[in-house]
Amino acid sequence: MAGLYYEEFEVGKEYEHPLSRTVTEHDNISFSLMTMNPQPLHVDNHFSAGTEWGQPLFNSLYTLAIMVGMSVQDTTLGTTIGNLGMTDVRFPKPVFAGDTLRARTKIVSKRESASRPNAGIVEFEHICTNQRGEIVASCRRSGMMRKMPVA
Repeated sequence: MAGLYYEEFEVGKEYEHPLSRTVTEHDNISFSLMTMNPQPLHVDNHFSAGTEWGQPLFNSLYTLAIMVGMSVQDTTLGTTIGNLGMTDVRFPKPVFAGDTLRARTKIVSKRESASRPNAGIVEFEHICTNQRGEIVASCRRSGMMRKMPVA
């Protein structure tokens, strides 16, 4: 299992995720339409050219999904029970087709689950940057994590 068990998470530890992703126009249009979001700011080049951005703005929920997704291999792959929620979601800079995204994660807190003796709750802080090192997204996410199997 590539993911970490509850006991292996250390508060304050940071992970620089090695995966990166260059986002494309196709990604933006496909995700927007698959999620029933026909916002012309995301899917219409002509409309977007007349906005302050001058081009289609990348769908922020896809940016959020990529950021969290990049963290999975290093943190929760196969060891998570499920996400419990996200807070403090921010998109301080825009993302455009052609930008290359990277992510890092910090372990903010952890505690035993009150309802599941085989699990604990870990709070992650995710930060996503573009190729210029600018922060384009951040959030805090709580996940219910499996404890190590008892031998």
